[in-house]
Amino acid sequence: MNVAIVGLGLIGGSMAKSIKNRTSHTVWGIDLNAETMTMARMCGAIDAPLTEENLPQADLILVAIRPGAAIEWVRQHAPQIAKTAILVDLCGVKRTVVAAIAPIAEERGFSYIGGHPMAGKERGGFTASAEDLYVGASMILTPDKRTDMRLLETLKAFFLDLGFAGLTFSTPEEHDRIIAFTSQLAHIVSSAYVKSPEAQKRRGFSAGSFQDMTRVARLDEDMWTELFLDDEDFLTAELEELIGHLTDYRNALRAKDTQRLHDLLKEGRELKATAGGN
Repeated sequence: MNVAIVGLGLIGGSMAKSIKNRTSHTVWGIDLNAETMTMARMCGAIDAPLTEENLPQADLILVAIRPGAAIEWVRQHAPQIAKTAILVDLCGVKRTVVAAIAPIAEERGFSYIGGHPMAGKERGGFTASAEDLYVGASMILTPDKRTDMRLLETLKAFFLDLGFAGLTFSTPEEHDRIIAFTSQLAHIVSSAYVKSPEAQKRRGFSAGSFQDMTRVARLDEDMWTELFLDDEDFLTAELEELIGHLTDYRNALRAKDTQRLHDLLKEGRELKATAGGN
């Protein structure tokens, strides 16, 4: 296949490297950053730049840029996308993106499905991308009434070749509701946690817990602001839930209520055991 990748940051760059290292597909890529384009060519992550001339020959188009930019790119380039092509956006929110792109795809006649690879790092950009980023990860797809089984089989084979452990199917709404808890809330908590004055005085006193809590505070504020606002309703609900639980702990501490604090901690431990994971 001819695979076109729009955006060669952490996600798109890792897609490009993985495709070139694990398959025989041709990769055309485009990024606004000229240095990124040079690095991608030099390291063999792409075979050639994605251009107005070769876009119509793309069999699979992966759009790996921010939601608003992804919608605008598809809107501008839809006339050049072949009716036989499959377009997958890789944005971290799905409702706003799918609602905007799906009608364009239907009007122009090409196949479209929303996607979100569940993998990442605290640092972004092409220099952080890696060909093994997706090994063992889940690839979320949001099929709709227009999605046929042949398209899903094609995408399943493609993503499994890149090392993904499997596909997870979701509606855009379910995706955004769950991701508000599993990803976005963690980034907000980490960002708020490091604002304590004690964070600057912790030298010699921090261990694994501190590193775990602060890792994702090293985020791209431009991208995450857009993601948070696109998921404001679900994310606000999760924040309110968390604030309520934190208030319970604070009240137990202030009251020096040993039994209440013990029960809260036990409840958390037992819920973690039920939830599983690392």
